[in-house]
Formats: sequence, structure tokens, C-alpha cells
Amino acid sequence: MAEKTGFVGSVKETIKTIFWALLIAGVFRTLFFQPFWIPSGSMKDTLLIGDFLFVNKMAYGYSYASCPSIRVPAVGLDIGADDFCGFAEDREDRLFGSDPVRGDVVVFRHPVTGQDYIKRLIGEPGDRIQMIDGVLHINDVAAALEDDGIFTEIMEPQGPMGGRPMCANGPVGMGADCNKIRQIETLPDGTRHAVLDVGPRASDNTGVFIVPEGHFFFMGDNRDNSIDSRVPQTLGGVGYVPRKDIVGRADRVMFSSAGRSMLAFWTWRSDRYFKAIE
Repeated sequence: MAEKTGFVGSVKETIKTIFWALLIAGVFRTLFFQPFWIPSGSMKDTLLIGDFLFVNKMAYGYSYASCPSIRVPAVGLDIGADDFCGFAEDREDRLFGSDPVRGDVVVFRHPVTGQDYIKRLIGEPGDRIQMIDGVLHINDVAAALEDDGIFTEIMEPQGPMGGRPMCANGPVGMGADCNKIRQIETLPDGTRHAVLDVGPRASDNTGVFIVPEGHFFFMGDNRDNSIDSRVPQTLGGVGYVPRKDIVGRADRVMFSSAGRSMLAFWTWRSDRYFKAIE
């Protein structure tokens, strides 16, 4: 009898340990940092497919979007932040809130689909944003561009989605070099970061976007391969992002996998450990 009691007691203690571990992990993820794995190339070469990072939720305060989301497509699991914290979804204010700053790399929830996106903040409330001949204009001031060589990668399926990169040197075969023009863009406030260009595209020239109060305008650094605020939500884009949908700021890459899974440690990129995001 004592042996049975000991076994049952051991099982109970194990269950309690797992419960508290999951609870602590959930609180940590909700209040402080959210893990994020880069699935697409829209932020190259600032962020590469396979980069793993933690999103700082304390940077801008808390809203319903700060609650965790759990998505595992392979098993059909799709639990969004609105499922956990839907009661606060209509609140426009943020607890301990502060606005992101132009140039920040920000994770936010798509206002329609609820999926997490990561882009660079380009437009703040009231700003006028326009692309003219591939040059970003903010409040009618052109962002300076400096040539900074060529970004080269191999033409091959990338990441778990198996997407293939776009190339400035035309269609290339599998295993060949895929080149993009790399430039350093300087925003009117002095923020500098790299952007990539693959040549003339329809998105190089846009109308004027006037960012509404309480909203933000985001763009990917891989300008010709990014679904962002340049495309309205009605056409499958991001459009203007409300303040309440901000999740947090991306500050540093922890590690990066060049393979199809972040668990494939033999494909980890040695030059991206703890790399600061600029």
C-alpha cells in the first residue's frame, strides 16, 4: 500500500511541477518576452529566414495583443491572442503604454487575420508616406540612399515554407547566386538601416498615404518582396496598423537556422548569435 501511495504521490508531484512550469512560462511570455521565428524574407537582410528572436513586450506597454497566441498548423491548433484576451480587444489604450519610434523593428498582429507580422515602423500618426521611383518619402522629404554593395544568396527553397528568393540578376537556376542591390537608407530623423532592391516594381511608385491618428505604417526592408502597409487590408495587405495591435519590439537575434527547421542545429548560422537588430 505504501508503494502504491508513493507512486501516486510521485505522479501528482510531477503533474504539479509541469503545471507550475507551464504557468510560469505563460506568464513570462505574456508579460515580458515572446519567442518569434522569422518565416519569410520580407525583412532581409536585417532579418533572415530562420532567425529566432525574443520580442520585448515591455517596450510599448500592454494590450490584448500582448496575450500569447499558439499556432501549430500541422495539428490544426490555432489559438489567437483574442481567444485569450478578447475581452480587451476593443480597448484603444495600452497599459503602461508608449508609442514605437520610427525605425523600430516591430511585431504586430495583422488587424484582420490576427497573424503576427514583423516589419519596420516607417510612418507615425499624421505622417505622409509615399514611394517615388523606389525612394521612400516621409512628409515630402526623401530618405537618403547610399549604395552598399550586393546581397547574395543561393537560389534554393528557404525555410519551412520553401519559398524562393527574388533576384535582381534575372531568373537564375537552382544553386546559382541570387543577387539583390543593397543600400543604406537614412530616415529624416537620422535612423539608418539596410534595404534591398531587385529592380523596378509597381510598388516603387505609390500614392500618398496619410497615417490616421492612433495608427502606424510599416514596411519590410526587402522592399520588393514585402506585404506591408503599402497594400490595403481589402487587397490582402497590412494597411494601417492600430496602436492596440502592437505586440513589441525586436531587439536582438538569439540564433539563426539556415535549414528547414530551427531544431536542425547543424544549419545554425554562427555569425548571427545574439546579433543586434538595427
